[in-house]
Amino acid sequence: MFELYTYFRSSAAFRVRIALNLKHLSWEPRVVWLPDGEQAAQPYRSLNPQGLVPTLVEGELRLTQSLAIIEYLDELHPTPALLPATPAARARVRSIALAVACDIHPLNNLRVLRYLKGTLGQDQPAIDAWYRHWCEQGLAGIELQLGDGAAGEYCHGDRPTLADVCLVPQVFNAQRFALDMGPYPQLMRRFERCMKLEAFSAAQPSAQPEASRA
Repeated sequence: MFELYTYFRSSAAFRVRIALNLKHLSWEPRVVWLPDGEQAAQPYRSLNPQGLVPTLVEGELRLTQSLAIIEYLDELHPTPALLPATPAARARVRSIALAVACDIHPLNNLRVLRYLKGTLGQDQPAIDAWYRHWCEQGLAGIELQLGDGAAGEYCHGDRPTLADVCLVPQVFNAQRFALDMGPYPQLMRRFERCMKLEAFSAAQPSAQPEASRA
């Protein structure tokens, strides 16, 4: 049994929830309530020194960073595989996943938005415009990449991969900030197909028990 330190709106935690579900692994949620700053305080900081979610606990093992956690799960439980068999295909899947996890998400996560508001004094319309700008930049590149001929029913081929696991939470975030998704038909087709799968739908924010607290 895994323990996952999670928050329902965290897209990084959302990724790990999807991966655990795809692999039919049992896990127990441990909610870290980000609006109250629990991630930055003890005792959570002693568990995850970065003060971020998610954290995966398995016995004495503590793992942080969503992509590291997911690749650990993929190596430990290789079926169904979240990375393709060939080096070139794995690189393509990782490039889409990293476009989300390294290029879009870090500019728009909670601590950045709070810094914009609290330290830099930006109002909410400016913060929303910032969020949408970086989503548009990143998703436009992924949209073009999905038209390169290597995509299938999902971002790569005909089963979900790490690319889909990262893309779906980012789409949820973009929709939450009222981003027009019309310019991304390739991307949205994969998103909609993923959301027909129980592993994705059960991991979405509104399906988490703590969502009722918000």
